Amino acid sequence: MAFQLQHHRSRVAALATFARGLLFVAALSAAFLPASGQQSMVEQLDEYIAEAQQTWPVPGLAVAIVKDGQVVLSKGYGLRELGGSDPVDEHTLFAIASNTKAFTAAALAILVDDGLISWDDHVSDHLPYLQLNDPLATIDLRVRDLLTHRAGYRDYSGDLVWYGTPYSAEEVLKRIRHLPAAYPFRAVYGYSNVMYIAAGEVVSNVSGRSFNQFVRDEILSPLAMTRTTLEDEDFERLGNVATPHRERDGATIPLSWFEWEAADAAGGIVSSVHDMSRWIRLQLHRGNWNDVELFSADRSAEMWSPQTVIPVGAQTKEQYPSIHFRAYGLGWVLQDYLGQKVVMHGGGYDGMFSRVAMVPEQNLGLVVLTNAMTGVTNAITYRILDAFLGGPQRDWTAELLPGYLEDRANFSSRQRAVLKPAPGVTTEMSRQLTDYAGRFSDRMYGDATVAYEDGSLVLRLLPFPDLVADLNHLHSDTFRITWRKDFAWFDGGVVQFLTEPPGNISGIRIDIPNDDFWFDELDLRRVSGSPNSE
Repeated sequence: MAFQLQHHRSRVAALATFARGLLFVAALSAAFLPASGQQSMVEQLDEYIAEAQQTWPVPGLAVAIVKDGQVVLSKGYGLRELGGSDPVDEHTLFAIASNTKAFTAAALAILVDDGLISWDDHVSDHLPYLQLNDPLATIDLRVRDLLTHRAGYRDYSGDLVWYGTPYSAEEVLKRIRHLPAAYPFRAVYGYSNVMYIAAGEVVSNVSGRSFNQFVRDEILSPLAMTRTTLEDEDFERLGNVATPHRERDGATIPLSWFEWEAADAAGGIVSSVHDMSRWIRLQLHRGNWNDVELFSADRSAEMWSPQTVIPVGAQTKEQYPSIHFRAYGLGWVLQDYLGQKVVMHGGGYDGMFSRVAMVPEQNLGLVVLTNAMTGVTNAITYRILDAFLGGPQRDWTAELLPGYLEDRANFSSRQRAVLKPAPGVTTEMSRQLTDYAGRFSDRMYGDATVAYEDGSLVLRLLPFPDLVADLNHLHSDTFRITWRKDFAWFDGGVVQFLTEPPGNISGIRIDIPNDDFWFDELDLRRVSGSPNSE
């Protein structure tokens, strides 16, 4: 039995070695593809991308591929706006959203190189006003922690504080002291935009310049990324700007651009694939641009080193069997694919998704920018990686599009489910409509009002003036929320009026099914002295 087990293990090891050898040979063959062969491969990718743009519900997109220091593809597909006639080209502007995080990490890396800061500086030395809900975490919070999604928050926690509100970055950070942690400090990966807002404020504090000005001076200008901006005011001057879109009830609809000013360091950059190809070349050259060092190779290595483990779920393992690990570095997601280390990140803005990916050992990079919120970015990214790494040429659109459509159907089901009353719940209101009116306050977010207007109730979340909803009674003290404006990330939901003995309304609880903005973090309590608060 021992011999059989040893023989089995030896055979498995031999097969594994053989498989790794095949991947190495495939990657080696792709790496040394003759120029004519590479051109043919890029032409095939061009056709695939054009077909993907037509198949997915995305009006337009742009793609750039960099190989061995050369841009081998830089092109637009489709339209800037659904129903329009202006085509997307390589200079069309899109929001890169969270791909900005790598720029924020690079900005800090420049300051580290200059000896003005250390990755392991206490954040309190630079931002004394920043306090987390956990006093011990506040004391030990380091600059590195701001970039690695391990502060203890669940994904996207606290994002309502900056989304559409007038709060400055500093004011956002002062308010999150009321934001409860979901996990122990440094124990679990939890994607945090608010920590990147803090990282941007560290850049500003240390450099003496605004975050936006520092990025322009130290990164965008040296790279001649002349069509890249963090200011919406530049759109008219720059022109050729894509329109954001979202899908609603099976239809793709255009959206207005949305201001992310307080969260610029987390996701505020707008760029083109032409400009982003320069950023990719800088990254693949480890911070060197035309023999000028923007940041050192040591800093590049640190940004590409794992800091926080990202769990690889069963579904990911099934869909991508060659992925064995994922981790977050400093502004980058790190993983393996087809035997190669991949450095990548995604971005999600109101009506626009994006993806950047690099394979450093193959001197390969790519960027996909789109004007819709779909999975086409992944389909294109992995098709390009398969082609250049010598993997099977999988039809990622055919594999991923059904899952996307299923996710959209599930989102609609969640919307319907939240409107259904629990069994046995009375359908009658417990009081007159006017009795629900009042002012409510949350220490972190600010105030909300429920007003009786023209025979019905209207909800307003005051920090974000567009969050205005008509309330229609569902059951008991629960009302349906119908927003007066379309939003990219969420639709309607319900508001429940809370009571306390002897039956007075004490607060409201808002339930808006979505995966990005947590309305359940708002503890809106009735303000003493507001109508019907006695």
